[in-house]
Amino acid sequence: MIKRLSQYIGEYKKETILTPVMVTLEAVMEILIPLLMANLIDQGIDPGNMSMILKYGVILLCVAFLGLGFGAAAGRFAAVSSSGFARNVRQAMYYKVQEYSFSNIDHFSTASIVTRLTTDVSNVQNAFHMLTRIAFRAPALLIFALVASFRIDAQLSMIFVAVLPVLGMGMFLIIRKVYPIFNQVFRNYDKLNNVVQENLYAIRVVKSYNRQDHETEKFRNMSGNIYNDFVHAEKLMSFAMPLMQVCMYTCILLLSWLGARAVVASGNNAALGLSTGELLSLITYVMQILMSLMMVSMIIVQLTMAKAAGDRIVEILDEECDLQNPPQPVFEVADGSVTFDHVSFAYGRGEGRKGRNALEDICLEIRSGETVGILGGTGSSKSTLVQMIPRLYDVTGGSVRVGGVDVREYDIETLRKQVAMVLQKNVLFSGTIKENLRWGREDASEEEIERVCRLACADEFIRQMEDGYDTYIEQGGTNVSGGQRQRLCIARALLAHPKILILDDSTSAVDMKTDAMIRRAFAEEIPDTTKIIIAQRVASVQHADKIVIMDDGHIAAVGTHEELLANNNIYQEVYYSQNKTGFGEGGAE
Repeated sequence: MIKRLSQYIGEYKKETILTPVMVTLEAVMEILIPLLMANLIDQGIDPGNMSMILKYGVILLCVAFLGLGFGAAAGRFAAVSSSGFARNVRQAMYYKVQEYSFSNIDHFSTASIVTRLTTDVSNVQNAFHMLTRIAFRAPALLIFALVASFRIDAQLSMIFVAVLPVLGMGMFLIIRKVYPIFNQVFRNYDKLNNVVQENLYAIRVVKSYNRQDHETEKFRNMSGNIYNDFVHAEKLMSFAMPLMQVCMYTCILLLSWLGARAVVASGNNAALGLSTGELLSLITYVMQILMSLMMVSMIIVQLTMAKAAGDRIVEILDEECDLQNPPQPVFEVADGSVTFDHVSFAYGRGEGRKGRNALEDICLEIRSGETVGILGGTGSSKSTLVQMIPRLYDVTGGSVRVGGVDVREYDIETLRKQVAMVLQKNVLFSGTIKENLRWGREDASEEEIERVCRLACADEFIRQMEDGYDTYIEQGGTNVSGGQRQRLCIARALLAHPKILILDDSTSAVDMKTDAMIRRAFAEEIPDTTKIIIAQRVASVQHADKIVIMDDGHIAAVGTHEELLANNNIYQEVYYSQNKTGFGEGGAE
C-alpha cells in the first residue's frame, strides 16, 4: 500500500526530502541546548564568570533561532508536500472512478467512494504530514538524546534503557486494541454518508411524507455509532498519557536521587563525576526521550488509522474497469441497426454473480431508422435491456451488435457518441441551460441548440424564462419542473446527432399533447435515427414500427399496436386498463 501511494508524491519529491532534513537539523539544535546549558551553569553561573555567561548565552540564542528557522522551514515543506500528495491521490482516484463501469460503481457504492475521496484521503494526508515531520523528529530526538545522555553518564542513562521496554509494551497493547476500532469507524462513515446522501437527494419526498423525524433518527443512530467507536478508542488511548507520565516521573525521581548523590560525591566537579549542569541536562534529556517515545506512539496510532484508509484508497486505484477497449477497436458505427443475439445478463461480478439472470435468451432485430417501443411491468428488465446497447454493462451470454458489429469490438467512446441515452433519472448539472445542453456536443452552435430544443418541445418554456438559454440551472435541476427537466435531457441527447436514440421512460412527466408533439418531431426531423422508447403508457409507443413486450427478463411478444392488441394478453390488459381509467390517448397520466 505504501509503495502504491508513494508514486503520487510526484512533483513534490524535493519538499518531501527537505522536510526530514530540516526536522533532523531542528532536533540537533534541541539536543545542543541542554549541553550548552550545562556548560553555562558549570563554567559561567557557578564560578560567576560573566564572559562565559555571555559567550554561552549568545551561542544558546543562535542555536535557538537556528532551531526555530529549521522548524519553520520543515513546517512549510511538510505542508506543501502533504497537500500536494493528497491532491495527486484525490485526482488519481477521481479520474479512476470516471473510467468505472456501472458494475464497478455498484461494487463500491456511491457513498463509499465519496468517503474514500474525502475522509480517507484526509487521514492519509495527515499521516503523510506526520511521517515527514514527527516520524523523523521523534526518532532523531530519541537517538541524539540517548547518545548525549550516555556521554554525560552511562550508568545513570541506563535508567532510560530500563524504562523503554515498559513504555513500548504498554503502547503496543493499546494500539493492538485500537486498530480494529478504527476499521469499524471507516465502515460506519460509509453508512453515514449513504444516509446523508439519500436524505438530501430525496429531501422533497422526506418532507412531503413528513418523515423528518424518521430520517433524523437514522442519522442519529449512525452518528452515535461513530461517536461510540471513537469514545471507545479514545478511552483506550487515554491510558497512554498516564503511562508516559509514570515512566517520565519515575526517571526524574531516580535521576534526582542518584544524580544528586553523584554530584555530592564528585564535589560538583564534572571531571571527577557529575556536575549540577550535567544533572540538569540529563533531566532535560529524560523529558526529550520520553516525549519522543510518546510521539512515536502517536505516529503509530495515526499510521494505524492511515493504514485502514490507505487500503481503501488503493482498492479504488487498483480496481480494474469491467469494460475495456479491445486490442484493435472499431472506430466507426455504420448505422443504427441493433441485434440482440441470444442475450443473457446477470447483475454481479465475474464468476461470483448471484441470483438469476435479469435478461434471458433475448433475440431481437431492430433496423436502422426504426422506432421501437418497449413496454413491460416494473422489474421486467426494460432498462437493463437498453443498457446493453451503449455497453453500460457487458452481456454475460450471447452478443449485442450495433451496425452489424459486436459492441465489445467498438472503441467505447465511439460507440457511446453514436448511442444517446436519456435515462430514467433525468440529471441536470449546475450551470446555464446552454452549458447543460452542450454536454451533448461541446462545439454546438446556438442555432443547433435552439433546433433540438424545438424538437424536444423545450424552446417555448426556455424563452419564457427571464434569461432564456442563459438561465441558471441549480444542481440536479431543482428549479425546473419534472417535465421541463425531461425535455431538456431529450434535447441534450439530440444535440449529439446520434445514430441511436434511447428514451428510458423519459416522457412520463410531460402531458399527452407534448408527448405527441415530441414523437411527431422525431418522425419528421430525425427519420434516419433509430429510436427506442421505453414507456409505461401505450399512447407513447402505439405508433412505433414495432412494440416489444418485456415480461420477467424475457421478450413475451413483438409486433405492431394492432397485432399485439389482437393477440397478446399483456398488451391488451395494459391498453384497456389505461383507456378505462382515463390513460392513453384521451387521458393524462
